[in-house]
Order: sequence, then C-alpha cells, then structure tokens
Amino acid sequence: MTTLFWFKRDLRLADHPALALAHNLGKPILPLYVVEPEYWGLPDTSGRQWAFTAECLAEIRETCAARGAPLVVRTGDAVEVIAELVRACGIRQIVSHEETGNLWTFDRDLRVAAWAASAGVNWHEIPQSGVVRRLSGRDGWAAQRTKFVRAPIAECAATLTDFGLDPGPIPTAAQLGLSPDPCPGRQIGGRTHALSVLDEFLTKRGKDYRKAMSSPLAGEWACSRLSPHLALGTISIREAAQATGLRQSASRSARDGWGASLKSFQSRLAWRDHFIQKLEDAPSIETRCLHSAYEGLRPAVPDAARLAAWCNGATGIPFVDACMRFLNHTGWLNFRMRSMLMAVASYHLWLDWRATGMHLARQFTDYEPGIHWSQVQMQSGTTGMNTIRIYNPIKQGYDQDPEAVFIRRWVPELGTVPDAYVHQPWLWPDKSGGYPDPIIDVAEAARLARDRVWAVRRGDNFHREAGKIVHKHASRKDSAGHFVNDRTPRRRRKPPKDDRQASFGF
Repeated sequence: MTTLFWFKRDLRLADHPALALAHNLGKPILPLYVVEPEYWGLPDTSGRQWAFTAECLAEIRETCAARGAPLVVRTGDAVEVIAELVRACGIRQIVSHEETGNLWTFDRDLRVAAWAASAGVNWHEIPQSGVVRRLSGRDGWAAQRTKFVRAPIAECAATLTDFGLDPGPIPTAAQLGLSPDPCPGRQIGGRTHALSVLDEFLTKRGKDYRKAMSSPLAGEWACSRLSPHLALGTISIREAAQATGLRQSASRSARDGWGASLKSFQSRLAWRDHFIQKLEDAPSIETRCLHSAYEGLRPAVPDAARLAAWCNGATGIPFVDACMRFLNHTGWLNFRMRSMLMAVASYHLWLDWRATGMHLARQFTDYEPGIHWSQVQMQSGTTGMNTIRIYNPIKQGYDQDPEAVFIRRWVPELGTVPDAYVHQPWLWPDKSGGYPDPIIDVAEAARLARDRVWAVRRGDNFHREAGKIVHKHASRKDSAGHFVNDRTPRRRRKPPKDDRQASFGF
C-alpha cells in the first residue's frame, strides 16, 4: 500500500518518528512538501522565513534522493495537491507529524482531515516533540515530556520510491508574492548547518551561555542559535536534548566549567515545549487575550505613528531602537531583548499586542507560533497568571550594554554623543546628530500602564477565570521537583532602588 509522506515543519530524515512509522507501514513511500501560497500571504510570514525554508527544502531534497527519490515539491492548496497525488499514485494512506502551527495551519489540517475521511484515506499524525494533543490539564505533563526526550532516537532506514514524477521547482519569494525582505545577517537553513550550529554551541560557544544569554552583544555568540532549525525541524528537540545530555556527562567528568550553562540550556529546551503546549491547548491565543478581562484594554486600532517608530527602530530610546534594528538586520534577537521590545510596545507605547506581535513574527526567522504568541501575551500582561513585567528600557540599556557598544553599532546617529549621555541623549545639551527625542516619557508611560493593567486584576470575576487558566496552562514540577519552564520560585529579593527603573527589577 503506497504511503504519502507529507513533510511540513519537520525537514529532516533523522530521529523522525513519523517517518519511522511510514517505514513500518511498508513501501512504497512518496515524499511530498506542499508550498502553500495562501500561507505565505499571511501577515505573520515573510521573505526571510521563506528564504530559510527554501534552503532547508533544497538540502532535504538531496537527502531524500540519496534514499531513493527526490522530495516532490508542489505549490498550491494542500487538499488539492494531496488529492491529485492520491489519484495519480494509488495512495491509501498519509503520514505526517503533528503540527502545532498558527490558526491557518490548524484550519488547513482540519480541511485535510475532512477530505481524507471522505476519500477513505487514512491519515496518521505522529508527535515529534513533548507537546501532547488533547491534554486535559498540566498535571503529569512534565513527566510525559521528559519520557519523550529520553526515549531512544528514532532510527529509520526508510527507502523512498521514485514514481517518475517531476520533482517540481522550489519557488522564489517573488513567485510567492512576498515583498523584498533583505536580511543580511540571516542564518542559513538546512540540517548540515543545524548540526554544525549545535556542535559549535556544545563545544565552543555555549560555555558562558547562562550568564551571557541576556546580553544582545554576548548572546549573539553564546546563545545556541538553534531556534530557526528547531522551528523548521531540521533537527529534533530530542536530538538537541540528548546531545546536550552527553555533553553534560562529559563536563561532569572533566569538571570543565560547563555544567551550569548546559543545565540552563536543557531547561530552555523544556521551556520550548512548555510554551508550544499552550498554543496546542488554546489555539485562539493567537487572536484573543488568554484572560478575557484584558480584551479592549488597549485601542484595537494602534497609534500609527507610534507603531511605525517602534517597527523601524526610531522611538528615540537608544537601546530599544538598537535592538529592533539588530532584529530587522539579522532575523534573530536574544530572548530578554525580545521581551523588552514587546513590553515597551505594550506598556510604554500602549499598542495592542496583535499588531506588534505580527511585526515581530515577520521579523523572526525562527518564528515559532507556540512560543511567539504565548510570549507576546505574557510580556503584554494579558495572560491573567503571570507577573506584570514592565521593563525599563533605559535601565536595560545600562544593565546589558553598559558601555553602549551595541547602541553605537546599531544607532550610528549617536556617534557624537558623549558616553555619559548615550543611553539618554535627550539629556545632552547639544542635541545634534539627527536622533529624535523619545516619543514618550518612559517613566510616566510605565506608571500609567501599570495602573491600567493592575486595575483589571481587581475586577469581580478576574480571579475565578485566572484559576482556570492556571490549571490548564501553568507549569508543574517534574519527578525531580523542578519546574519544566525554568521558573522555579526563589525567595524574591527587593530590587535595588534606581530612579531609572519604573517598575520591578528588570
């Protein structure tokens, strides 16, 4: 019985449970990838994402050819493409991984499932991470996730069948109607690069990961940089976790000083599945506040001038603008700075998270909907269960870029500003150079936002709904007593008094 193997965001042949199933079902196996123009026309997709995807497709096509048949690429609607191949090749079953994507891919999968049922075609979907479908609550989830990543690598010697079909072209961004999206610092796609990035991180770059990851300067080197590869599935979460585990064992024996960083990275890998699980459990968080009390808090139509200034790195707040320009140039930014950009947009600029979240989604080469929309809401204070974090962007600049090396690199207009004023150039008496004043008063904007957001929490029914959200989405301890998302409660210290910090010690 012919099997159609449908690749989506799993562009590898190694450690592939779905491919292993296809192999066990027997030959022949036809490998397919569907390029969906409607998907690439969505507001959360971009040319930089497609360029990375196309590189992944080019490499896996060669890898598939070495297994017996090149990857067949078709451009069009998934239901129509699959239906045509089913008719042409006598296919009776489809195998793919379980995808936790955006609402569009969720609806597309529902359409494929409905078509397959009507056509009498069996569609097998197999997990490729610690995310669990139809989860009733988070109790026990951490243990399930741990069991998944510790299971043996899914070895598969599947051979693919050449049906004599035209492999089909991998379209260009222009052919998909994507706007020009120059991203000179973008990472390169494909499994070869993924394995190289992982090896380099575990043997060279990652030693200072734990203490360097928060800095936009040091983090560019010290962070794993695996995120786009995990998002497209050129490497599996289990491969990354087990490779890190082997490195941890070697580090303990050698006492080489890597232990804390490797442990922290393992926590971040678990954190990844934890947040994707949130979207799996509640797909609507892409468009609706997780806690309904926050709907309507910010204007539905954002202030156009503020939004444009934020998107273009022209807010007049040096560290914010440097981070946004860096992101626009590279397609990547370390997590803490992503959080700050989102918090500034939501609190200080009082912009709705749906508009700003879409911009960031397009700019991230490593856009992962589950992490992205969960974090967008968390940093906007709309989840109902997380601490309100109003990052002070001026303090963040002093903390993470004290000598303003990063700021000067990405905001060259400040080149003549003395060091004493570069973090707050509006205080410099000689305001030459063309850099604008801040579009908001940072401290006053934070104060107003804090009052508005906390006022919602004092509503009559707020805590009742928040309790349900915690039951469904909050992390739980695993068997070792650790929180899977690296957020183990610690005795909180009062933040140092600092008039540059408007709210909390962030």
